[in-house]
Amino acid sequence: MEVSASSRDRSLTLQLRGELDHHGARGLIRRAEREIETTLPNRLTLDFGGVSFMDSSGIAVVMRCRQRMRELGGTVTLRRVAPQPRRVFDASGVTKLIAIE
Repeated sequence: MEVSASSRDRSLTLQLRGELDHHGARGLIRRAEREIETTLPNRLTLDFGGVSFMDSSGIAVVMRCRQRMRELGGTVTLRRVAPQPRRVFDASGVTKLIAIE
């Protein structure tokens, strides 16, 4: 799992590329937490445009990010979610909790 981060005006975007499985999820959570602590954003966007596969570990990543952003009084948005990860999010109910662009 590759991650690139960009921030502007208290908005943080993490662009994700590769497969998001349990191996990649741990590293992604650590990276997301570091980026959030560094930038203290009020909006986090997780860009799934480069995610080719995701299992249920991706749910843990998104929910951890949501929890941390709620602690900061911010929001999380998912962007460019491909059909396969979207099915995982839909089946888990994540789409009822987090906006998808």
